[in-house]
Amino acid sequence: MQKTRVLVIGVGSIGERHVRCFLETGHVDVAICEINETLRGQIAERYSVSSTFAGLDEAIAEGPDAAVVCTPAHLHIPMAIHLAEAGVHLLIEKPLSIAIDGIDRLVDLVDRNTLTAAVAYVWRMHPLLAEMQREIQSGRFGVPVQVIGVSGQHFPFYRPAYRDVYYKSRATGGGAIQDALTHFVNAGQWLLGPVTRLAADAAHLVLEGVSVEDTVHLIARHGSVMASYSLNQHQAPNETNMTVVCTKGTLRCELSRNRLLVAKSPTGDLVVQSECQLERDDLFVAQAKSFLDVIAGRAAPVCSLEEGLQTLRTNLAILRAADSHEWQTIPEHES
Repeated sequence: MQKTRVLVIGVGSIGERHVRCFLETGHVDVAICEINETLRGQIAERYSVSSTFAGLDEAIAEGPDAAVVCTPAHLHIPMAIHLAEAGVHLLIEKPLSIAIDGIDRLVDLVDRNTLTAAVAYVWRMHPLLAEMQREIQSGRFGVPVQVIGVSGQHFPFYRPAYRDVYYKSRATGGGAIQDALTHFVNAGQWLLGPVTRLAADAAHLVLEGVSVEDTVHLIARHGSVMASYSLNQHQAPNETNMTVVCTKGTLRCELSRNRLLVAKSPTGDLVVQSECQLERDDLFVAQAKSFLDVIAGRAAPVCSLEEGLQTLRTNLAILRAADSHEWQTIPEHES
């Protein structure tokens, strides 16, 4: 079987993980494009990658079938447009961008050239979150009325280079809203539909060496469903929980403990419905396999370009709300 030629653009921490996880599928030949010569050489040696490029034009000239765009977020759309013009399928890291500019052109190119374009919101690959979605859609727990997301992590421990990368500036996709809270927003959208209205409070409280927000509180509406999301990047325990309250019961996905708990009785506790064991790369390998299936016509994107755009609109509204201290309404189409 001929292997798919996958170009990974940008091989910092997330790009390196995509290199590793696409290779793990066994169905690809990986090339890398990285402007940093030292880093490019290190990753090529570490994963025995023979095709390496310093510039995007040079990489495109070699004719990749697909590309994974892992550069800072302000570069995603210009690079994706260039790749789409060359007929290359696209997996774009989250967030899709830091602005709406250029996305209409990208959508047009993807449609006109019959390309696959997906956004890498990897939580959608979590088997227990997917089970939670199926349970909500089944109606067994009634109608969803409220969602509560709580997450915290000690960023200096898990991401010690945060001061020196894209995270340090909102202009490159940094800060807790675009870097971390966006996962909650996209997951809530997947479970309950788009966010339609929101208010937010955000601040830089702890992280040294940066001034972007590291703590966020968001209240929102997914249509009629009320939502609250609380996130920080400095607490000691690593925890991420998402609870959906329905009219006939409650579901809670503990992503940090890989458990799905449910309750249907007002006198009973939450009980474990499902558990799973996940290694650190499992979701990313699943994402790579899913993307290859989409390219082959065997599946639809787990997070489409349109869904990624809806999450981007929400990200931008959260930033506006946090800065203005005013409620924001998210229109269906925003220029």
